[in-house]
Amino acid sequence: MERLILERLLKWKNSSYRKPLILKGVRQVGKTWVLKEFGRRYYENTAYFNFDEHEEYKQFFETTKDVNRILQNLMFAGGQKISPGKTLIIFDEVQDCPKVINSMKYFCENAPEYHIACAGSLLGIALSKPSSFPVGKVNFMQIDPMTFTEFLMANGDDNLAAYLNTVDVIEPLPDAFFNPLYEKLKMYYVTGGMPESVLMWTEARDINAMQETLSNIIGAYERDFAKHPDISEFPKISMLWKSIPSQLARENKKFIYKAVKEGARAREYGDALQWLVDARLVHKIYRSSKPGLPVSAYDDLSAFKLYLVDVGLLRRLAMLAPSAFGEGNRLFTEFKGALSENYVLQSLLTQLEVTPRYWSQTNPPYEVDFMIQRENDIFPVEVKSETNTAGRSLKKFKELFGDTVKLRIRFSLDNLKLDDDVLNIPLFMADHADRLIGLALRRI
Repeated sequence: MERLILERLLKWKNSSYRKPLILKGVRQVGKTWVLKEFGRRYYENTAYFNFDEHEEYKQFFETTKDVNRILQNLMFAGGQKISPGKTLIIFDEVQDCPKVINSMKYFCENAPEYHIACAGSLLGIALSKPSSFPVGKVNFMQIDPMTFTEFLMANGDDNLAAYLNTVDVIEPLPDAFFNPLYEKLKMYYVTGGMPESVLMWTEARDINAMQETLSNIIGAYERDFAKHPDISEFPKISMLWKSIPSQLARENKKFIYKAVKEGARAREYGDALQWLVDARLVHKIYRSSKPGLPVSAYDDLSAFKLYLVDVGLLRRLAMLAPSAFGEGNRLFTEFKGALSENYVLQSLLTQLEVTPRYWSQTNPPYEVDFMIQRENDIFPVEVKSETNTAGRSLKKFKELFGDTVKLRIRFSLDNLKLDDDVLNIPLFMADHADRLIGLALRRI
């Protein structure tokens, strides 16, 4: 399957400022595959070392900091040839190997001619420990679940993916493109972006195998919860995780600890929640009091929403059957449009430097699903799961913050259009939001 991150990896390879790479991403998101595929395409050979499979390799990093000795030992032990600039060296499953992570400092300083990439699930947790962090000596890259664009390419719909890339005018899409894209998006809500789940659908067209794959991934994540250093946190992490569908099913999606367990309080669950955030299994979106810069200055740290790493995993965790795919708009409207919000957030995170926030007020109640920063502008974003797109909250946001709001953005099942300062983006074009916002601003 084609992954767009390969383009970013190629830029890393060719950069004159290249440092050892740490590739972060959740379990089963495709880290190992993408690094091996990158090595196959762009290097003479790949030297692959898995520290979970061969724990004895860790010793090479414990006895010396001489990178040439380390590489020599690895070559002899693994029977793999390593040539500077011609071999991609992959260190996999390094999350429990602080000495390996720390050695990247010496590879950067003393052997920059070697191309090294490290990967591992729960690396976000490992790197939060100061001892294993080679500050300023590594490049980081994040691999997320497959986007809708990548799903289209995997499904053999390269023509639709290519068409979306050519849209350079804000005007309605012809039905010949709009209708099939709408149907494909429903299927993406069912499979999500985890590569194995996508594979089960795009190659085998096997719904049961796809369901089982998603269940197995969720099971693997839940087993990972036990890797919290304080084992007493395990049940708390599990309860937080399982509560997310019910949290998102409410009209006001603000996270409430009492929905996890009766009498639960923030101070009891803070560490467990931070573990999920560091592992990037969930995205934590803070409430913002106003559209100002820097956005973090206006965060209300007591109010936030939690979304899952992947829309397909959210659907599976919520036990919503794939049969909803054939029931009109049901996938979009089920449990208050939470799947659509999760999907839009996933798409925005890959395009923006700053994590989105959301805005709300009480008495009377108004809520804007997301507030995004693009360059030095802040835009309100509303996600509508139906074609009924009247936006009271977008209107209120404009009333309150006036001229600072250059553009209001709505994702919905309506066609692409610009009404005054409201840009309507069809849900299936969420991957192109940044480019479409740029086109709309130029037109305004």
